[in-house]
Amino acid sequence: MNDADTQADAAHHPHAAAPADRSILVVAHAHRADTVAAAERVVEALRSAGARPVLAPDDREELVEAGSSLGGVALLGIDVPVAQVELAVVLGGDGTILRAAELVRDGSAPILGINMGHVGFLAETERDDMDEAVRRVIAREYEVEERMALHVRVKDTGDSVIYETWALNEATVEKASRERMLEVVIEIDGRPLSTFGCDGMVVSTPTGSTAYNFSAGGPVIWPTVEAIAVVPLSAHALFAKPLVVGPEHSVAIEVLERTNGTGILWCDGRRSHDLPPGARVVVRRSDRPVRLARLHPAPFTDRLVRKFRLPVEGWRGPAAITGVLPVRPEGTDAASAASADTPAVETEVAP
Repeated sequence: MNDADTQADAAHHPHAAAPADRSILVVAHAHRADTVAAAERVVEALRSAGARPVLAPDDREELVEAGSSLGGVALLGIDVPVAQVELAVVLGGDGTILRAAELVRDGSAPILGINMGHVGFLAETERDDMDEAVRRVIAREYEVEERMALHVRVKDTGDSVIYETWALNEATVEKASRERMLEVVIEIDGRPLSTFGCDGMVVSTPTGSTAYNFSAGGPVIWPTVEAIAVVPLSAHALFAKPLVVGPEHSVAIEVLERTNGTGILWCDGRRSHDLPPGARVVVRRSDRPVRLARLHPAPFTDRLVRKFRLPVEGWRGPAAITGVLPVRPEGTDAASAASADTPAVETEVAP
């Protein structure tokens, strides 16, 4: 039975689909009092529904030190293996969601983000809807969306792999010293494309296209598009424009041995590795996607507008049969527009 079948069955038989041994990971920092209180509410709701809440060891320690009553909650990797976690509920912003992705990487649990921060682009819902979100988690009333991840390798001058990791948002090669720039060669599928000096390079997934890639001037890529974006940072070159390549391609960034500085690799801003001159960073599509739980499937356009607060005033929209509002033709009043002799013009309502 696939995820959709399981979730559909759970929606019709929520009690039968909620055995007592269900393990739900709760990921939350104890940096703010409202997040601590939210973690306690979610843990209590899960217990009341017969599920077993689970915390990462560091999270439980921080939450207890912050005065919470969560000292007896089961620990991930000690009491509950990652493979047994059904879903991760994340209380925080995008950084906390990226940490949750790291925690469940060796399993198959999808991640549901409840935004406790500012933008929270990866989050599925806001804190005001937290109780409803937990109810739907218990009932398995969610869809699972798979997001492309990156497989990242660092090779030395002898072409030996000296470091290996992954990324959901992006892998960045950056200069390690502020006063030094890097000289790099960009390579696609084993063929050199261009060499230049720069502050660094961003290699991004569609999920990460609204993160560092976006700030660096790279393109926003719809999540349904499988692609890899390559964006130079402050490059000293005439041809140093953002590139978008297909997911089947390999992207490599080589730190030239003649460079005056050293570099550093960062993946999702969480995992790093020093890059001496001559190091090569090879980025490919990972064969293991990251799974996100979705409660409110909606057009990506709406998510962009909502999260970035984009101005859309004045939008009229195309005519549609459903989801419409009557619009009075120019030069008519409300009474005449409502009459049978003056039909209304219809336009879509933004969801």
